[in-house]
Amino acid sequence: MNLVDQESALNTLKSGLPIIFPTDTLPAIGCLPNFSNIIYKFKKRDQNKPLILMGSEQKQLIDYVHESAKEDYKNIASNYWPGALTMVIPSSKKHTLILTSKDLTLGLRIPNSNIAQSLMKETGPLLTSSANISGFTGSMTAEGIALDFPSVKILGPFPWGKSSGKASTIISWQRSGDWRIIREGEVLVRELN
Repeated sequence: MNLVDQESALNTLKSGLPIIFPTDTLPAIGCLPNFSNIIYKFKKRDQNKPLILMGSEQKQLIDYVHESAKEDYKNIASNYWPGALTMVIPSSKKHTLILTSKDLTLGLRIPNSNIAQSLMKETGPLLTSSANISGFTGSMTAEGIALDFPSVKILGPFPWGKSSGKASTIISWQRSGDWRIIREGEVLVRELN
């Protein structure tokens, strides 16, 4: 198993390679935004399936949000983050180069995980996906994940904190004050009811 500390994880990410780290929901595989193709390669993921941009705090992600959605972003983020909620929101024009979606939107999330937040305070936002081979159920343990991704470095220390094992709730911004649920998960969003 390729266990690494945070400093080694930073060097790995800067070199263009992904790392695996825990979150509050499922373990994640992540990379710096300008290296997104590497996650598709390792996961054998369809290029038409977008990735999620995770950050350590709201202000780290706000520049990625289109002006038209910023107020709604701030409202939902302040009520539900950190936590198991992903917002799909229009991307700001200056960040379209990192997009992995075809419709100029970006999924944003701040996990409720000290290890993940500490990492992203150092790296900045990371493009992420769950740490599994596409189409297969992934392991919740570093040992199991290492079998699927033997060459990918895994962030310690161990044991990782408890995670839910459930995917995040995904909501999509339609227009001011109007959100739609894309996937039900752990978080119930009052603004949708």
